[in-house]
Amino acid sequence: MSLQVLAEAAAQLNRAAGLKKPLPPLLFFTDPQRTPDPAAIARRLPAGSAVVLRLFGAADALEQAEHLRVLTQKHGLKLLIGADAELAAKVEADGVHLPERLVQEASRLRQAHPHWLITAAAHAEAALAAAQDVDAAVVSPVFPSLSPSAGAPLSVQRFSAMVHTAKIPVYALGGVTVETVGELEGSGAAGVAAVGGLAD
Repeated sequence: MSLQVLAEAAAQLNRAAGLKKPLPPLLFFTDPQRTPDPAAIARRLPAGSAVVLRLFGAADALEQAEHLRVLTQKHGLKLLIGADAELAAKVEADGVHLPERLVQEASRLRQAHPHWLITAAAHAEAALAAAQDVDAAVVSPVFPSLSPSAGAPLSVQRFSAMVHTAKIPVYALGGVTVETVGELEGSGAAGVAAVGGLAD
């Protein structure tokens, strides 16, 4: 039920954003601790969503990526590989998601893979400004988050201000749940991204 509600809200935000280039309304970010069975969640995602596979140096990274590539193709989903362009190319993924520390790689990757969907993380205005060579930025945390790496929440007001000054589409990540997603209405967000919020 949570996933369906979030997916519908994400689709409404995506339509309202008036994007020049079609983008997935919903991004599912995998996490080894919080989503130990990403395939189970991916199977429930509506077609047109995207899975951002974050492997954090896992020994079986190639195996996991190949498995998700087959599953995402079967279910009409995009597959982005987090922070590993080489692996993304190897499994013929749809693109990559870059952490802030790798955003400078976007231009090179765009030239090498012009059809890739490239997203990047941004946690502040400066990071968002630096991410101009990507298709979209993922700004977090918008709401209080259970992620151990999350900082203080931005608030919807600050997030909305960042969206409206950005030159690229922006997704909301961090504490996006069925209880909070409605607050993003009118923010200009291209859609929503979630980790644990899709596990219910």
